[in-house]
Amino acid sequence: MGETRRRFLGTQILAGTAVLGAASPATVVAAVPATTPPVDGLDVSLDGEWEFRTDGETAWRTVTVPHTWQVMDGLENYYGVAHYRRTFRAPAEAANADVHIEFESVFHTAEVKLNGVAVGEHRGKGYTAFQTHELSRALKPGADNVLELRVDNSFIDEMLPRSHSSDWAHDGGIYRPVRLLVLPKAHIGGVQIDAWPDNAGGAQFSANASFTSQGQDADVELRIVEQETGRAVQLSVTNGMHQFMGLAEAAGFRGSWENARYWHFDHPHLYSLEAALVSKNGTILHRISRTFGVRKFEVKDGGFQLNGERVRLMGVERMAGSNPDYGMAEPSEWIEHDHADMKNLNCVFTRVHWQQDRRVLDWCDRHGILVQLEVPTWGGGTFQNMTPDLEKTLQQNGLDQLREMIEQNRDHPSVVAWGLCNEIDGQNPPAAQFARNMLAEAKKFDPTRPCTYASNSLEKTPAKDVSAFMDYVSWNQYYGSWNKGTSADMENNLVEILAAIPGKPVVISEYGYCACTPDRPEGDELRIKVLREQDAVLRRHDRIAGLIFFCYNDYRTHIGDRGQGALKQRVHGVVDVYGHRKPSYEVLRDEASPVETLTATLAGNELKVAGRTRATVPGYTLRGYTLEAVVYGQGNIPVERRRVRLPDLAPGSAIAHGFTLTARDTAEVRVEIRRPTGFSVRTVSAHK
Repeated sequence: MGETRRRFLGTQILAGTAVLGAASPATVVAAVPATTPPVDGLDVSLDGEWEFRTDGETAWRTVTVPHTWQVMDGLENYYGVAHYRRTFRAPAEAANADVHIEFESVFHTAEVKLNGVAVGEHRGKGYTAFQTHELSRALKPGADNVLELRVDNSFIDEMLPRSHSSDWAHDGGIYRPVRLLVLPKAHIGGVQIDAWPDNAGGAQFSANASFTSQGQDADVELRIVEQETGRAVQLSVTNGMHQFMGLAEAAGFRGSWENARYWHFDHPHLYSLEAALVSKNGTILHRISRTFGVRKFEVKDGGFQLNGERVRLMGVERMAGSNPDYGMAEPSEWIEHDHADMKNLNCVFTRVHWQQDRRVLDWCDRHGILVQLEVPTWGGGTFQNMTPDLEKTLQQNGLDQLREMIEQNRDHPSVVAWGLCNEIDGQNPPAAQFARNMLAEAKKFDPTRPCTYASNSLEKTPAKDVSAFMDYVSWNQYYGSWNKGTSADMENNLVEILAAIPGKPVVISEYGYCACTPDRPEGDELRIKVLREQDAVLRRHDRIAGLIFFCYNDYRTHIGDRGQGALKQRVHGVVDVYGHRKPSYEVLRDEASPVETLTATLAGNELKVAGRTRATVPGYTLRGYTLEAVVYGQGNIPVERRRVRLPDLAPGSAIAHGFTLTARDTAEVRVEIRRPTGFSVRTVSAHK
């Protein structure tokens, strides 16, 4: 039943404001169910045991969802139709509710039935979430229900990525989480919030919510809470409006608060937006909570600015689904493992070739990685052999995926840019027109974020490339690997691009070394050589705003030239498919560190530390960093630890500090500088 407003709002809720986000954590259904859903609704996981078979099989086998058949013995190369089913008991509260099933992603086409009734489909969009229709006509509340899916991962021309054009794993299946959503009939639906710094240490926000009140006279009310402290902020709402669209209502408002904590990759401060749909008699009809951050990322003066400060960024791209034990059906533990390893590599900026698992973006929100999130349009072959009908179909699929990507991910503070496509040959007229149409649509749906296109067609006549239309240039260049030539040749090409597209920052969105052809055997020393030589060249150019090394991991792909079965892969990373580090891992960690040099000398009990922050890429002010020294004695046992907080360090600043140690059996002192989030940026040792 509904709760009174006093229990939820206290004194901090403001009426007529909007809200954002994702559903509340999974709720255990009570043994004696209520007759109506609680005001928070029910969010019931449907992960776990399902039955599975391919289209050519008659016998069902038991699998665990999230699941992909591409890592099952004998099915690694099966691309086609497969079937899933499971029985679940629906809560009795569903009898008086608005009920949906949400699939975070199914690759790539799904048809859904409940108790034999078709309740939804999602075609040719394998990396975005979808929900079934409202289920009242098919669901049996308080009883067992049978859920069935027909899934297809065939290579087809009518979707993006088109046919075989992309170079990653096309893992079929229900490979991300599934949940049953049981909402009150009157509830908050779609929501969004944008929050950005003002000029006085506060925050401004705009929020919009859609809701259905089922004919009741009701308002959306909200409060904002600092997650770290639990403090509810005092809001000031400056204007508002309500619109009524048939049975669906919408509310939109602007407001502000003072003393805000801004989101930054080194200071990932987060807020909760808690919203309630409240009737005029004070009854709370529905309530949700969403996470967001206050930050502003913009392209300005030929570079990137984060919260008004210039930042020059560096990172590495991860290709998801590459561990052959999991494929695309990655457990949370593996997602956390890889991203913590990337932060240890000093990654603060990454891009991804397709829309990501929510758990990836949640991790980046909480630990601080800036993400360029992309529509999975890959390869120059995408726009070859076109017919007018196919061109129209692909454009519509791209626009649909773009809208779903923005709608589902725009609230993540870690998502700072939209990538519209990748390596499509931006000088081919159909490809260029596709990218321009995608750009216009992205600006319409989200004018707050910059947009770009990852181009590998800037080697000749760069002014003709569709990159010139983007907010910043993203250049995939592989001089010394896929492209013949030296670092000097790369620099000459870069100078041409900078002259042809003046004023705009350039991100090297891919560079590295791939042992992907017979004439390029695996040799990690070549990966190290490319990394060091090209970084030195790229740092000479002020409009280089970011470097993204490709890639973090060797990755599974249907066109892999190494391995077979679930191990079919490209050898491109600083770790292998199981996450084992190569020598290039430590080189990339040092190259991506904002601390360029660090030395430690030990004379008696006096330890002296000296160093300097980078003036170029990656260059940004270090705030709240810690210098730590740990003394190790006999047997490599830690016996003393000393720590000091460093002053704020602008790019190119000197670091100097001394410690007087007290341990008697000092054998080694390990010194490192840590981010405010605890991740190490550089380590050095001193010995007696």
